[in-house]
Amino acid sequence: MHPELEKSLQKRQALKIISGLTNFDTSKVSAIAKAAQAGGATFVDIAASPSLVRQVRSLIDLPICVSAVEAQLLADAVEAGADLVEIGNFDAFYAQGRRFAAPEVLALTQETRALLPHTPLCVTVPHILPLDEQVALAEKLVEAGANLIQTEGGTSSHPTHPGTLGLIEKAAPTLAAAYSISRAVSVPVICASGLSTVTVPMAITAGALGVGVGSAINQLNDEVAMVAAVRALVESLENSSVRVNV
Repeated sequence: MHPELEKSLQKRQALKIISGLTNFDTSKVSAIAKAAQAGGATFVDIAASPSLVRQVRSLIDLPICVSAVEAQLLADAVEAGADLVEIGNFDAFYAQGRRFAAPEVLALTQETRALLPHTPLCVTVPHILPLDEQVALAEKLVEAGANLIQTEGGTSSHPTHPGTLGLIEKAAPTLAAAYSISRAVSVPVICASGLSTVTVPMAITAGALGVGVGSAINQLNDEVAMVAAVRALVESLENSSVRVNV
């Protein structure tokens, strides 16, 4: 594990900025990556493209995580300089009607670990599974070699209220998964999908050691606004970890 990432996880302050598994727009990904570093994020998560990895590496010093649902794509990205890999960002596929069952995720994890025996590996647990099955899968993923487990759920939530209550409703599925999974596995849990500055502290209280945020940053068109949004998330994390450790 990258030393800075490991330190942030230990402090319960790891912040991953996600540009998107299907986002191969070099200029957009570059802007997101630079904003992540300028704003104080821990690491970035980009599509598993060797050329994208090399471009982002030329711009930032943060650890680079690459996401895909094909083991060879992850291996190619590691060869290009990625620091860790992730099986996940499944949200990108749900709109296309593609679903990921537990056996497929487990098999992909085993295949990836065989190709990359020494690379830190994060695996997302699909939120479309019932919560007890998410926990059972997470346990099997750790046995298969996952170093990090990530939760999701933002796309399944349909808030009925505006404002703060709506933000909490949006995050409820991933928060519930983080709570249950973090109590069942020995590896760090990253809570992602549908989070905001309001709900990041809840993720840490639920048991996550870090959070992943995508659309709250990558939907912004101005790099200055991206940096400000990242800084707000960092501050929220720092405040939440203080409260958890009191």
